Amino acid sequence: MIATFGRRFALALADGSEVPARVKGRRLEPVCGDLVDAVPLPNEPDWMIVAVLPRENELTRPDLRGRIEVLAANLDALIVVTADLPSPDWFIVDRYLCAAELMRAAPAVVFNKIDLGKPQASSERALEEYRAIGYPTLRMSALEGTPLEALLAFLEGRRGIFVGQSGVGKSSLINRLIERSVLPTAAVSAKRREGRHTTVSSVQVALPHGGAVIDSPGVRDYAPAVTDPADVAHGYREIAEAARGCRFANCRHLREPQCEVKARVATGSISARRYESYKRLLALGERLSRA
Repeated sequence: MIATFGRRFALALADGSEVPARVKGRRLEPVCGDLVDAVPLPNEPDWMIVAVLPRENELTRPDLRGRIEVLAANLDALIVVTADLPSPDWFIVDRYLCAAELMRAAPAVVFNKIDLGKPQASSERALEEYRAIGYPTLRMSALEGTPLEALLAFLEGRRGIFVGQSGVGKSSLINRLIERSVLPTAAVSAKRREGRHTTVSSVQVALPHGGAVIDSPGVRDYAPAVTDPADVAHGYREIAEAARGCRFANCRHLREPQCEVKARVATGSISARRYESYKRLLALGERLSRA
């Protein structure tokens, strides 16, 4: 599955050709990245998707009713794109990185629009936090097309997905990576300093030196669908590492005594901002588990 447009889809066949498709019935809900069984329809250009094959992983979020919505599947990498314009929400970045950890997809942070000048001090602090934790952190300019080599190397042989706020330049970066403009782009609103939604569906494109990347619609908020609140700590790698030193195996790192996570937050070896991010997502996960 290489593109979704509501109940219409695009498939890449084994021979490399691309065909339009639709699904049989209402129960099938394929997403970009899925492997599917499909058959050609007689006297029509469309193919019919008859089955979605088992997934290796899923990028999810809760819908407005608390149900799990799958956004993409079978991902090897997740690249969170951010920039100083529009104003970055680092809690969204944290939550996407949490999703990558839980999916066991290779994560990276791309700070775009370096052509606008030096990052804000708050952005510098956040990027340094990610580097210290061990996340690949790349500074790029989609406008100038530099530097792309590290990102291409990171994606080589992988199916990745670009995620992040609206207007950070995900589609522009992908256009640079594939060396042609196939995805629509738009400038940030000058009045609101917010991104405009130009990508309204998920589309996968092949990279010139191997691998593929999915362009996803921009967001103004995001959270992974965490079915077990205890999984939240596993999505914050520095907290998961510190948790091995807690007195209690089921420590939630909130009010429990002899908590190694809280001790490291107090000394600054775990970022207070990242710890706050963890607590917010934990609270959300607990609310959803009771829904």
